[in-house]
Amino acid sequence: MSKTVLQASNVGKTFCEGDIETPVLAGLNFSMNRGEKVAIVGASGSGKSTLLHILAGLDAPTEGIVELNGQAFSNKKDVERGKLRNQHMGFVYQFHHLFAELTALENVMMPLQVRRQNIRQAKQQAETMIGKVGLSHRIAHKPSELSGGERQRVAIARALITEPACILADEPTGNLDHETAEQVFELLVNLNQDSDTALLIVTHDQELAGRMDRQLKMIDGQLIED
Repeated sequence: MSKTVLQASNVGKTFCEGDIETPVLAGLNFSMNRGEKVAIVGASGSGKSTLLHILAGLDAPTEGIVELNGQAFSNKKDVERGKLRNQHMGFVYQFHHLFAELTALENVMMPLQVRRQNIRQAKQQAETMIGKVGLSHRIAHKPSELSGGERQRVAIARALITEPACILADEPTGNLDHETAEQVFELLVNLNQDSDTALLIVTHDQELAGRMDRQLKMIDGQLIED
């Protein structure tokens, strides 16, 4: 039986500015199993990225709860959420968010160094992961010396270095040309299959979404099976 790695129960999110309240999510339920590939689509401003950030523990819901690998996640303090995220989750942004002053190798090592892992072991694991994304020949290059597709590959390697139970990706191919986007998508899918890692992608690309195991549409603060 597949293991549930990420679950949201009755999640709501309301943004407040002065006396104005803007509800974005309301009573939303979602779950994802290990090894599953899921896409979330929807119009701009529908709440897709808000939901993704709540699922990733980068933001907290106004109501409801998120569980990560069976542990209550969303109601913990920032530091505790950060530790759980480092242990069980990888996140890929639309913009790679690499450290400009670090090499590809050093960027990929970073999550292991946050764990205070032995630096020699961290380096060996990072070298192996960079090889898996096809960038062994660029290991000593800084982000400014890499193409957009190569930067995104480094970001994916960084997200996977901790062997997470799930990967969350926010428009991971949104800033890439069609050919490079296809390569990055295939890489994510292959790593998902090889590692039995759950993969959740927020995307505007209907073709890409249609190639996932499930496609959900964000409408009026709810996820609807498409």
